[in-house]
Amino acid sequence: MKISNIETFLFHPGSGKNLLFVRVETSDGTYGWGEAYVGVKKEAIVEKYVNAMAPYLVGRSPYTIRHMAQVMFDDFAIRRTSVDFLCAWSAIEIALWDIVGKLSNQPVYNLLGGPVREKVRIYANGWWYGVTNIEQTVERALQVKDMGYTALKWDPFPGPWRTFISREEEDYAVDNVRAVREALGPDIDLLIDAHRRVAPHHAIRVARRLEEFGIFCYEEPCLSDNIDLVAEVRRSIATPVVTGETLYTKEQFAQVFEKRAADILNPDICAVGGILQMLDIAAMAQPHAIAISPHNYNSPIIGLAATVHLSALIPNFLIAECFINLSDACAEIASPGLTIEDGWVDLPTGPGLGVDIDVDALRRHPYKDFPHKDMRQYWEEFPRKNYVWGVANVTR
Repeated sequence: MKISNIETFLFHPGSGKNLLFVRVETSDGTYGWGEAYVGVKKEAIVEKYVNAMAPYLVGRSPYTIRHMAQVMFDDFAIRRTSVDFLCAWSAIEIALWDIVGKLSNQPVYNLLGGPVREKVRIYANGWWYGVTNIEQTVERALQVKDMGYTALKWDPFPGPWRTFISREEEDYAVDNVRAVREALGPDIDLLIDAHRRVAPHHAIRVARRLEEFGIFCYEEPCLSDNIDLVAEVRRSIATPVVTGETLYTKEQFAQVFEKRAADILNPDICAVGGILQMLDIAAMAQPHAIAISPHNYNSPIIGLAATVHLSALIPNFLIAECFINLSDACAEIASPGLTIEDGWVDLPTGPGLGVDIDVDALRRHPYKDFPHKDMRQYWEEFPRKNYVWGVANVTR
């Protein structure tokens, strides 16, 4: 039995970005689903990677997953990694595990040592997309609480991502978090995402002001390309620091451990190379007393299922991400999907990933471009003369 076909599907969920699913089939008709992390307006780039990689894999045994990963790195990527390459390989790798689980008639987690928990806690993200003020943010956050979620994440900073921001923008972020905390009460965990936006002095100043609100964690305060910046923030604040969304290789994560730059890592299983790479990263983090909170800006079908299997396996798991703005559209194509209730996901018990996709329903929602962001409203709300060509000047 060999891999016989690799097919890609771009799916438009109506919010956020198009999703990229990959279906791998073997010569005996067994198939598996995978998913690649993609960025909005760059979805087709990763799809092209998958299609270009397929000839290297067709004709190989689906069981030789680790060997194929090395072959793709050595012979396809010529030992020069990139996020697009790893996103594409992640989708194929996850699909291969789905196949192996089906052939073994076991859930993936049973093939890799068995679960250490019965359910996986998730936090809600994506709920705040499209809000234009604090009042709307609070209204949406209350809706998420009513849905049963006990943890939610959002970016409270206004406007475009810039290294240097004004004091007004800092104040807005603090007021945003204050309003949500006051509305939701003390029992909801608030996860704050700075999206690699700002310089350390901004990140530190805002984080210290947020401490009174009992923040669960403070994600990506600075670019992790220079991990010393993230380490500087961690040394200066009391809130746990998260990084790892834009790190993809074990070599990069080794720098995080060496610099003591994070309390929590959030690699994405659909971006780092799949299930085996995530297991390796989690194992590397464990002796450093660093928790794993998987990033998952992917579907609540395949991407979340792979995340749940991984989260079931690792002792240092903390909480995983779920983009609830994608839930309704994905429910239309899931056959079956995952069971999510009150912010927890049950471990799927079926073979492989334990989820499936209705291909006919999937084809009814093909790729559609998302419009460009219009920042004019932001510039009207924050009319700063110190902005030149869209880049903030620190001079006040």
